[in-house]
Amino acid sequence: MGEKTTKIQQEKIDAIDSLKEQFEQVKDFIFTDYRGMTVEQITSLRNTLRSQDASYRVIKNRFAKLALSQMGMPDVGEQLVGPTAVVLTGSDSGPVAKMLFQATKEMPLSVKGGIISGNVFSAEQVETYSKLPSRDELLSSLMGTMRAPIQNFVYVLNAVPQKLVRTLQAVADQKASA
Repeated sequence: MGEKTTKIQQEKIDAIDSLKEQFEQVKDFIFTDYRGMTVEQITSLRNTLRSQDASYRVIKNRFAKLALSQMGMPDVGEQLVGPTAVVLTGSDSGPVAKMLFQATKEMPLSVKGGIISGNVFSAEQVETYSKLPSRDELLSSLMGTMRAPIQNFVYVLNAVPQKLVRTLQAVADQKASA
């Protein structure tokens, strides 16, 4: 008997390569189930995510598994089951995850999990991650904390001349009334 050889169609190879190119340009991936969403809802979600430097793509699970494995990413096979769309985040994924969980309240959208900073996250972990403060919020808090001692020092230095001025004004008022 002859050996059975599998011939892979060039279109599929090209589709996986294209997906790999898109995946290499992003930092994190969040997988969702979009079942029950209308075209208008998906378009609205895409527009909202675009403002956070993220994109929303419906993907073929098999192609995504192959592309991720060829890139050396962790196995997320259990999350790539059923209708799947992926959120590709270009920068900070915390605000993007927060937007997704806000969208789940308004749309029939559910988060399956994701790959964040090279680690596999379950849906619950992605939800917890979405509740953390963003990088900008943390920097703002740090700057406020760093500025507080200097600001208090300025207030103390300013209090001495103010007390002198108020004392002189009180003496002037007392002499004027006498």
